[in-house]
Amino acid sequence: MQDILFSISIYLIAAVIAVPIASRLGLGSVLGYLTAGIMIGPVLGLVGSETQDLQHFAEYGVVMMLFLIGLELEPRTLWDMRHKLIGLGGLQVGLTTLAMMGLSMGLGLSWKPALAVGMIFALSSTAIVLQTLSEKGLTQTNGGRSAFSVLLTQDVAVIPMLAILPLLAMMPGSHAESDHDSHADNAHATMSLLEGLPGWGVTLVTLGAVAGVVLAGIFLTRPLFAFIHQARLREMYTALALLIVMGIALIMTSVGLSPALGTFLAGVVLANSEFRHELESDIEPFKGLLLGLFFITVGAGIDFEIFFASPGDILGLTLTVLLIKGAILYGLGLLFKLNTRNKWLFTLSLAQAGEFGFVLLSFSRQQQVLPPQLADTLALVVALSMLVTPLLFIFYDLLSKSLKEGDKPDPDEINERGPVIIAGVGRFGQIVNRLVQSSGFKTVVLDHDMETIQLMRRFGFKGFFGDPTRPELLHAAGLKEAQVLVVALDDRKSATLLVQLARRERPDLHIIARARDRTHVFQLYQAGANDIVREMFDSSLRAGRYVLENIGLTEYEAAEAEKVFYHHDRDAVRELAQVWDPEVKSGNNPAYIKRAKELEKDLEAALSAQLEKRSEEEG
Repeated sequence: MQDILFSISIYLIAAVIAVPIASRLGLGSVLGYLTAGIMIGPVLGLVGSETQDLQHFAEYGVVMMLFLIGLELEPRTLWDMRHKLIGLGGLQVGLTTLAMMGLSMGLGLSWKPALAVGMIFALSSTAIVLQTLSEKGLTQTNGGRSAFSVLLTQDVAVIPMLAILPLLAMMPGSHAESDHDSHADNAHATMSLLEGLPGWGVTLVTLGAVAGVVLAGIFLTRPLFAFIHQARLREMYTALALLIVMGIALIMTSVGLSPALGTFLAGVVLANSEFRHELESDIEPFKGLLLGLFFITVGAGIDFEIFFASPGDILGLTLTVLLIKGAILYGLGLLFKLNTRNKWLFTLSLAQAGEFGFVLLSFSRQQQVLPPQLADTLALVVALSMLVTPLLFIFYDLLSKSLKEGDKPDPDEINERGPVIIAGVGRFGQIVNRLVQSSGFKTVVLDHDMETIQLMRRFGFKGFFGDPTRPELLHAAGLKEAQVLVVALDDRKSATLLVQLARRERPDLHIIARARDRTHVFQLYQAGANDIVREMFDSSLRAGRYVLENIGLTEYEAAEAEKVFYHHDRDAVRELAQVWDPEVKSGNNPAYIKRAKELEKDLEAALSAQLEKRSEEEG
């Protein structure tokens, strides 16, 4: 017991020291976790053989992460991604497998172990990439979404890879007695559960497991939460959330499927559920801790004895893997027409090997597809490539800053719909967005400033990068189904153009527009806006009310004066819009000047009447 507590304390101390330092230096949390693992493992020797067993437990952080990702995606969104999942992801897995297989055969391996090596290095690190993309606010960029599509395809591809590996065994039917790796044992146990079944039986059991997860998510979630609610204990919600994730993982592994894939599917099914936010809040802390623990175990598990025995060979192999995968990824970025920034993000984020590579390596050893010495060397290459990944992201940041201003990022792929579209999320639009979302309504936020969108994402608000005045982007955001469009763009010409476009496409749409000044109000009025808000009007009106309160009027009188002024000014603007001429300055428009003077006298009379009425009531 004391040994367990000591090990736990070592891991936690390493994390709370290394991660804040790495984050403060701008290196990201992942590199901090990896460095912590290296320090307590190979460098100081504070942890030992338990690291490998702990790593298999910590990998459930990846399972939870994919569950949370699924909760963010609706089935319709996943369907919209099908071309990237099949095309981009399928090409990456296939081409990388073939390239690494060819390299391995060139280095003297026969085709069977070479194919195993190719499959191992075709995979990338879901944990590191998605964690880093999220930290840097790059998840919704084209490069980030393309990387996510490939990672999801890779997770699915692990299933046939595990099925293929036993067919590549050097000695079919035999297994390494000394290898007790839990992943390998689990994988073998999973395969044995289906042994004896005919091919159609295996297919039916597999499809039945997937269908069971989907149907349970649709029909059993609500009764389960209702039952738990009767206990009125907060911890029971957390227990249920963990049960859902772990139960699905167990079902998936029992039929030979990836637990990460199963929980991702369950998350997608529950994406429209009213329990989505409850599940997110319950699972998030466990996901973060387990992922951090996983990264520490990766660092602690690096065998530097193998490295120091032949450092040139190990570094050469690691660099070769990064270059070959990077070249393939860059070529796919060209093929799928990613722009320069997104192409480099896509390439550098996926060039490493991944945590599922350890799973395939363990299973390959157990099935005697790869000899132990080669498997140990390849495991070190996988770990080193993962260790380099945070540095590749830092290189991307430097590269991105050096790119020409003219090379603007591609607009995001919009995968959400909502009753309210908000175009522009600066100091004006963000207040509108927060109020509407906090009131329980879904918004789709668009802005042409990438830094603004990334800042929003860091604070937990979702937004999409792109020019809202582009018709195709507006339609992708759900213009045809939306109830309200809020136009909060800084540029007055763009705002007016957007109102004209939206009104032309949707005569019935309610458009609320932000105006810079009174002239802009007239332009927006003619363009078809329903409600027009001058950005300084309400704050100026409130300031005027404070002035009246401090020079003799009561709070009630000042508020009534403010109310009269507000309604009169709104009516006056509508009337002045009838005589306003965009071709003539207001100061040179006699009709406009005449009507403005008349309306100003009406305002003075209305305010005087209001104050006299109040005096009579008090008298």
